[in-house]
Amino acid sequence: MIETTDAAEQLFSYGTLRQPEVQLTTFGRLLEGREDSIVGYRLDVVAITDPHVVATSGSDAHPIARPSDDPADSVAGTVFSITPQELAAADEYEVDDYVRVAVPLLSGGTAWVYVEAGAVEAGAAESRVAEA
Repeated sequence: MIETTDAAEQLFSYGTLRQPEVQLTTFGRLLEGREDSIVGYRLDVVAITDPHVVATSGSDAHPIARPSDDPADSVAGTVFSITPQELAAADEYEVDDYVRVAVPLLSGGTAWVYVEAGAVEAGAAESRVAEA
């Protein structure tokens, strides 16, 4: 019987959460998603020092979305439907350089995305919730 009590969360990823090895380690399964974009953000690179994240992703240089003043800026990526428990696992995977916020998708609707923590104005974003 398929578990239907967990409401689906929408998670937009432009980086390592799209890698099969990261998905298997973080979620215990491969995710299916659809291509989409977020607007008002641009990509940069952040140096990752967490040994677990570096080992899982295979790199210490990860993309990071930063808010942009240019409305033409956008970031392409993938939207995944995941469970609340998987969202909590993604929170655990992401390092402190990132914060999870809800953003509008180019296709309509909204999704969670991890963006640069220092660029998010205080009170403008939902804080990460770590569920044990």
